[in-house]
Amino acid sequence: MSLTRRGFLASAGAGTLLGAVPGRASQGPVTLVAQPGEVQLAPGEFPKTKVWTYDQSVPGPLLRYSRGDELQLQLTNNLPQATTVHWHGLRLPNLMDGVPNMTQSEILTGEQFDYRFALKDAGTFWYHPHVNSQEQISRGLSGVLIVDEPDAPDVDDEIVVVLDDWRLDENAQMHESFGNRHDMSHAGRLGNFVTVNGLPELISRQPRGARLRLRFVNVATARIFELQLIDMTGWIMALDGMPLPEPQSVEILRLAPAQRADLFVDLTSDEPVIGSVERDGTYATVSFDVSGGEVTARPHPPTSLPPNEMPEVDLEDARRTPVVMEGGAMRGLPEEVVWKGQVMDARRAAQSGQFWAFNGVSGRPDEPLLKAFQGETVRIPITNRTAFPHAMHLHGMHFREVLDNGALGPWRDTLLVQRDESREIAFVADNPGNWMFHCHMAAHQMSGMMSWIQVV
Repeated sequence: MSLTRRGFLASAGAGTLLGAVPGRASQGPVTLVAQPGEVQLAPGEFPKTKVWTYDQSVPGPLLRYSRGDELQLQLTNNLPQATTVHWHGLRLPNLMDGVPNMTQSEILTGEQFDYRFALKDAGTFWYHPHVNSQEQISRGLSGVLIVDEPDAPDVDDEIVVVLDDWRLDENAQMHESFGNRHDMSHAGRLGNFVTVNGLPELISRQPRGARLRLRFVNVATARIFELQLIDMTGWIMALDGMPLPEPQSVEILRLAPAQRADLFVDLTSDEPVIGSVERDGTYATVSFDVSGGEVTARPHPPTSLPPNEMPEVDLEDARRTPVVMEGGAMRGLPEEVVWKGQVMDARRAAQSGQFWAFNGVSGRPDEPLLKAFQGETVRIPITNRTAFPHAMHLHGMHFREVLDNGALGPWRDTLLVQRDESREIAFVADNPGNWMFHCHMAAHQMSGMMSWIQVV
């Protein structure tokens, strides 16, 4: 495939990173303001784009802690809409989960809300609204939260890589097509302009031979990124914040919306680059300039990151609760679905903005998908009968995929289920409360693919 740049960018200076995510000191109480702003997303000949921001930056400030710290953050809402903050992938108390009308009230314009909880897991996480998610995330509201391991890993540098896409008009302004029926019933709000940390491309000057830790986060609401490692050696070290038992060699990395991956890469060639594989070619996404120095390359692969303390998944006595996905364009809903407690035909549901269903139920129901006792292991076989992939996300707990041979896959909080595919997850219901279980393609979530699990 041909490799091209998205647009012209000046070379990064020695030891610099063009497009680093702005950081915040995270010791003690932190304030965060959700507010409108303007940022230079498109090349310089275009005007700045009007967006919604956390603290006037896109992506929002990088929040950084150590495992065992306590997050204390006050959010002020200066947006024209109500909002919340969901702390994606964190195992936290239910009242801090940021789901409106389930774990907290909406934070109205001009109001504040205090989030406070212990950070029990090291890893790469992120934060975003859970009110009107498609619009608010698409306008720019997202940020990364890192919880460091007790001991720093053996790397020369670390780079946070936030992948996003934007639907912009000819003046580089947000296309106001939020919630249109096509997006809701098809793949979601796919953008026409891709950014990395708010720029068309990320450029880093590093010494040849360096070993880097790259923390990838997909904050797009619908786009699945396929990333190719070119002229470099790489290993997947963690997925969705949870370290793998052994590093996995990687050449192609696929990230669905909301998924994260920690990679270690060795820069031992002349032109190492990570390209985004798209329909019309492979585009430089993260480029490394290794012309300014050299370090001794490590002769061995990396060792595993220290694991987080996770529960034991016991499949033998686990209860099964199947989920069948239906709906969307080209397949459609079943003849009858339940929405807000009412039975209606598919046409009436679509007229009400509901295009998808779990087990014949569209939208968040009054009753949970399942009620689990604390400490119980639950298995959820998932069958996708739709024509589109779906990124299934469980709040409050991580799960493991049950593989075809009965073994368990790595810990995840978001699983990509392709069209006409069946997958199965298992988790220990060890966190009491009401927890969302939904598709993280935000358009799908808002138009039917949303349920919840109760742990008592």
